[in-house]
Amino acid sequence: MKASVKWVLAALALSVATVVAVSQTAAPGHWRRGGMSREPMFGMFARQLDLTAQQRTQIHQILAKEKSAVQPLMEQVAQTRYQIAQLALNGPFDESQVRPLAAQQTQTMQDLIVQRARIESELIQVLRSDQKTKLSQLLASRQQKLMNPPAPTPSQAAPNP
Repeated sequence: MKASVKWVLAALALSVATVVAVSQTAAPGHWRRGGMSREPMFGMFARQLDLTAQQRTQIHQILAKEKSAVQPLMEQVAQTRYQIAQLALNGPFDESQVRPLAAQQTQTMQDLIVQRARIESELIQVLRSDQKTKLSQLLASRQQKLMNPPAPTPSQAAPNP
């Protein structure tokens, strides 16, 4: 497999992982950049991919089915993050207390990444070949924008007095 295809698939994995996490925890009208949206984050790509009603139904079924596997991992990540924050608030830094929590967080994140990759694979199977091509192009464009953000204008760089 070409390196660029692997890169696109990796970017897709990250994007879909985010979609899964947000769609499982967000209310139907959750905040997005620029205001409220009634659609889940997957809608960002769904409109551009021209998903059929059947494809949308399949995607929602996959996400609903996988919620029970992803949600406990997300809760564990949040709990460990909270425990680390509590350690920081409750006294001087003690590496011997933070390291076990960091190791636990690492394992939980590995499990979460594996679950998300599996879910993304299922979601991709719902798409037609032309939609997969379009998704690869969208992800490559998004990745390019993330890797090369526009330089701040002079007014953005200097704080107002």
